[in-house]
Amino acid sequence: MGIILIYWFGVAVLFVVGVILVIVKSVKNEPLKPGLMLILVSVIMLVIGAGACAVILSNLNIRN
Repeated sequence: MGIILIYWFGVAVLFVVGVILVIVKSVKNEPLKPGLMLILVSVIMLVIGAGACAVILSNLNIRN
């Protein structure tokens, strides 16, 4: 249970830091790529984590 909470906390932190970086760098007219990459990684982790939760909660056997 603790690992799951750490995972979701990590997703939230990456997303928030990415949004803050995008805002700060856009105000300073600097490249936005690092912030956008953090947001992209957090969204990918969100999709993977939500899919894993769906499989766990539905008790599906993903092996044939």
